[in-house]
Amino acid sequence: MVVVGHKGICTSISTTHEFQLQYSMDFAGKKRIEVIQTDDGSSSLFVPNLNETYHSRNGALGEAIHVFIENGMHDALKYFSSLHIMEIGFGTGLNAWLTCKESRLRNMKVHYTALEPYPLKKEIYTQLNYADKGDDIQKEMFDQLHHAKWNEDEQITELFTLQKVSESLQQYSTNKKFDLVYYDAFGPPAQPEMWEKQVFEKIYGMMAQSGILVTYCAKGQVRRDLQACNFEVERLNGPPGKREMLRARKN
Repeated sequence: MVVVGHKGICTSISTTHEFQLQYSMDFAGKKRIEVIQTDDGSSSLFVPNLNETYHSRNGALGEAIHVFIENGMHDALKYFSSLHIMEIGFGTGLNAWLTCKESRLRNMKVHYTALEPYPLKKEIYTQLNYADKGDDIQKEMFDQLHHAKWNEDEQITELFTLQKVSESLQQYSTNKKFDLVYYDAFGPPAQPEMWEKQVFEKIYGMMAQSGILVTYCAKGQVRRDLQACNFEVERLNGPPGKREMLRARKN
């Protein structure tokens, strides 16, 4: 049985098979996924069968901006004039939407590859409130991200191209070299196979020189495994409710 909070705060560990079975049952509609409101007013999802949330209960929007935009995208722009981004876990589409908005604001080209073996159903993602306070263009962008076809490039804006891939990282193969990786899988206790050293070795091989990986997870073993793969790893201040996060750079 899994007893978890947000992305890896837990007291017991499920096997990989148990996680995949429980998770696929939820997305097959046999178990409910609940839309919840986090402390900053933004939506997240709660999976009762796993007792797991998609984002920090302290604030989904705040966490995503802090980890992936401010400490990921903004840092990568010091090294790259346009970005090839890979996200591990498209989920609610929040990180992709924030990146698309930032691309528009900075007039910068982004190609965004998002891996997601368990896509959300329409009746779930249409309840998310991220774009509610945005302008019509921002609302349309969020809708387009979710309506985009799978496994092919979709032009969301003139500057932002999305490719959603219905595969796990372990299944995925590409010749692309990514400048920035958003590592947003469920945490090590819930999904241990996503945090093994060989996974980071695979990602290292997919990244451009000076490429950056950011993750909310700051566990010591994750940091050591990243370092063992030749990443240069920084501990950074975490988002609200979390002391630290990690940023890793390919040497």
